[in-house]
Amino acid sequence: MTQGNMQPEEYSKLVSKMTPHSRHVRGCFRAFWVGGVICMLGQALNALGETLNLCETAGPMFTSTVLIFLGTTLTGLGIYDRIGKYAGCGSIVPITGFANSVAAPALEYRREGIVMGIGAKLFTLAGPVLVYGISTSIGIGVIYWAVRGWLM
Repeated sequence: MTQGNMQPEEYSKLVSKMTPHSRHVRGCFRAFWVGGVICMLGQALNALGETLNLCETAGPMFTSTVLIFLGTTLTGLGIYDRIGKYAGCGSIVPITGFANSVAAPALEYRREGIVMGIGAKLFTLAGPVLVYGISTSIGIGVIYWAVRGWLM
């Protein structure tokens, strides 16, 4: 039987037979536990900041910086993509997902050069305000930390 001779009922049966079955419960479970582990890691880093006697504002900055570093490093190693395929939105929602969304296009287009490849593709996904805002805040934080330690 050719495609032009197929009846609507036969086509519906063929489509239902060929369509992969959705596994919503499994996907939700994976997203929940992976996102939960990422958030637990964030809480552990926050507690570590408290044990290091970081001030009230430095503790959350420490946590965010480490999570962003881990997200971009895992993206660069190709591990975060596998986590994303396994966990779906569970890996996208936390701050590590944001780090992945900034780093992934830069890695994909690095062959085109620093400016036209990495720089331009960073801007397409995350936007120039986010990229410059995060870079500047990290730089100012490091300068503040160094000057504060030097003055005291």
